[in-house]
Amino acid sequence: MERPRGDERAGAQAAEGAVRWCRVEGSSVKPLLRAVGRPRVAWADATTTAVAGGAAATVTADGADRFEHVRERAEAVFAGLAVPVDLPAAARPRLYGGFAFHEGHTDPGPGATWHGYPGALFTLPAVQLSLADGHGWLTVAATGPDAGERAEARLQRWHDRLVAVPDYGPAGPPGVADSQPTPSLAGWRRQVTDATASVRRGDLRKVVLAQSLAVGLAGELDVVDTLDRLSDTYPGCFRFLVEPGRGGTFFGATPERLVSLEGRTVQTEALAGSTGRGDTPAEDQWLASELQDSEKDVHEHELVTDAVRDQLTPLAASIRTGTRTVRRLATVQHLRTPIQATLNRDEHVLSLVEALHPTPAVGGLPPDAALRTIRETEAFNRGWYAAPVGWFDAAGDGAFGVAIRSALAREDAATLFAGAGIVGDSDPDSEWDELQLKYRPVMDELE
Repeated sequence: MERPRGDERAGAQAAEGAVRWCRVEGSSVKPLLRAVGRPRVAWADATTTAVAGGAAATVTADGADRFEHVRERAEAVFAGLAVPVDLPAAARPRLYGGFAFHEGHTDPGPGATWHGYPGALFTLPAVQLSLADGHGWLTVAATGPDAGERAEARLQRWHDRLVAVPDYGPAGPPGVADSQPTPSLAGWRRQVTDATASVRRGDLRKVVLAQSLAVGLAGELDVVDTLDRLSDTYPGCFRFLVEPGRGGTFFGATPERLVSLEGRTVQTEALAGSTGRGDTPAEDQWLASELQDSEKDVHEHELVTDAVRDQLTPLAASIRTGTRTVRRLATVQHLRTPIQATLNRDEHVLSLVEALHPTPAVGGLPPDAALRTIRETEAFNRGWYAAPVGWFDAAGDGAFGVAIRSALAREDAATLFAGAGIVGDSDPDSEWDELQLKYRPVMDELE
């Protein structure tokens, strides 16, 4: 191992925390993710993969002001860290975590599906392994008395342990014993029929209704192995894992970017309108063409695109909307429009997360009426499903996905989630079929 990097930033002598890092060889993150204890997190996108565990600091919040509270408490955490000046960007300390979908969500307590998940939860990992551009970095953090010495000892210990931990082969899917949707098909038909009537009356323009699927597994689920398989199948998606100190493990591979921020450059998108994949290239292209020509799907997509632009307008000096295309994934195709903006002043990524969540792709329009309909209609607790999940750093830069194509796992059981956008001419049975397609990314790794 190279000498731990410890050249602190200027004026850091009064800091209460310390960061150390070293370069590492190899390209697998599975050994560390298996070895670390709770809490555990993982994030992977097109450029960087990071896995981390333990908590040098934890930030939680509930209620309508949770975005602001997280931002304020995070600033205090980062201000107390002495960070090496030569630390590569991909290895810098980050707070990883996410938010609940509804602002009124709180940790429901032991025995509940979302036990361990409050309105917002972020951790500064004690140990983090980052991979980018063919390089790897091990970063550790410690807070409190003697933070520097403890960080150096932690770095040496985890470096040695990482070298020693074998990268076991894949465990394989656990198998599915049974499953139970909420609502049932009959209940879903009633919900969609009521929602389309609300749209036709003018009470709503669109609402996204969701379903949960409780899955009993034939064996114990290896979440690390499952996430690895999702990464192989969906390399272009944002793969995530959040495992708090208690409760289940929330993971998924979402195709939908909520927002990323670097400096004043914002990247986001509209992703709405779906169809399946074909068995042949010709059938695949036919389905894509049908999607592009579908009046219902194009209307739904344009609602989302216009709303995202409207949500960004108060913060942006300029907004550029790209060309609408079809994004093909392993089991489903979506209409996608990329959106880029330049901010009119420096902002924290959480300000953008707050402005954009929930997008009409997972909530609806008008937002307040759609959220009220969701709360009154859905027969299960969304928890963190379809909510922002991701990371941010001391500069306020970061990346967040929309936590769809996701599941909450506990040993030999998992709860999967899927939603469908309902407009005036939505057909309940067609929307039901769309839900089944959206379960496939996770279900395929369980069966």
